[in-house]
Amino acid sequence: MKQKINIPKPWFVLPFSLLVCLFLIQSTLNAQDSTSAATKKTPHAKAKPVKNTFQSTWIIDDQTVMVPVKGTFEADIQHRFGTVQNGYKDLWGIYGSSNIRIGFNYAPINNLYLGFGLTKDNLLWDGSAKYAILKQAKGKYPVSVTYYGNMAYKSIEDPNHVLFTYNTQRLSFFNELIIARKITDKFSLQVAASISHQNSVPGYYTKYDSTAKVKFNEAKFDLFALAVCARYKLTEGTSFIIDYDQPLTRFATNNPHPNIAFGFEFNTSGHTFQLFAGNYSLLNSQQNSLYNTNNPFGYTQTDGTKVLGGQFEIGFNITRLWNF
Repeated sequence: MKQKINIPKPWFVLPFSLLVCLFLIQSTLNAQDSTSAATKKTPHAKAKPVKNTFQSTWIIDDQTVMVPVKGTFEADIQHRFGTVQNGYKDLWGIYGSSNIRIGFNYAPINNLYLGFGLTKDNLLWDGSAKYAILKQAKGKYPVSVTYYGNMAYKSIEDPNHVLFTYNTQRLSFFNELIIARKITDKFSLQVAASISHQNSVPGYYTKYDSTAKVKFNEAKFDLFALAVCARYKLTEGTSFIIDYDQPLTRFATNNPHPNIAFGFEFNTSGHTFQLFAGNYSLLNSQQNSLYNTNNPFGYTQTDGTKVLGGQFEIGFNITRLWNF
């Protein structure tokens, strides 16, 4: 089955284009602070990167531009409860089905972060790499730019080859370029462009044996997406966070839904705890992008059938850092 990619309509492209342009223009207000004055006095002084654009490497379901310093070890626990639609019957999803991921990351050198994790759904193993290309610095770089990528493997049992004919079908990949700016001491904003790839999609392949050799025709499944995230500090240790993910690629059927998530972040020197509600539940970037079925918006189908929205799930992220 061939996929079809529709070019977004101008009303959708324009806001994102303006947002990216704003990111690339350094604020004249920030350029007139005391640090800028100090730079003029000492023109040969090295520009220092802006600190704490975000507090964590995660902002709800997305990676941030942050890459900890060399020698940092991180442990992650991510949890998503069921959808809130059943109300009190399952305590708004808290007693419903859930998904959990446990992950670990380490910075062997500055600007590079390597990690792996295991997710409950599909027993999904993932390995990731994150590299800080640019770091926002007053008078030098107006934004931070980071690359993030991961590869995941579905290790769920499939003895009868119902789900997978070949092991390579279990693999999926994710690549993302992240751009962020700490606009003020309290407010940080980030945009990211990504591509997700699943080696094959169940039901989208054919197999035949006409010459005593098995021939395989596999549908490649790729999806482009955009993400916008923001953090606003309410106090020194508490922030309001928001995350929006929009798929751009359109398919003939079974298009994934976007994600809207919002909540609060609480942090100390070594811990970060995020509590929020959102639509994503699969705890892996490409799986969320490709297969999200939770619908944040209600809509009417071509046959007049109404599809309810508001399929949110309560979730939390916990990260713990150690320095060696």
